[in-house]
Amino acid sequence: MKLFMKEIGRQIAERRKKNGLTQQDLSDYTGLSVRFIKSVEAGKGNPSIHSLAKIAEVLGLEIVLKVKESNV
Repeated sequence: MKLFMKEIGRQIAERRKKNGLTQQDLSDYTGLSVRFIKSVEAGKGNPSIHSLAKIAEVLGLEIVLKVKESNV
């Protein structure tokens, strides 16, 4: 799970930078604290789906759930 959160954080940071936003900008647009944004981008903590959805909306991302492929 830790690796999964690091990948989510990496993608958020990459997209934020691509959009020319600072962590403060993202904080302002989402209503989430800069400390929280830094934590998510570092792959730490356990953000709620609601918080991730706020970030995704601002960055033009979508959250997708899919069924895992099984090796049967």
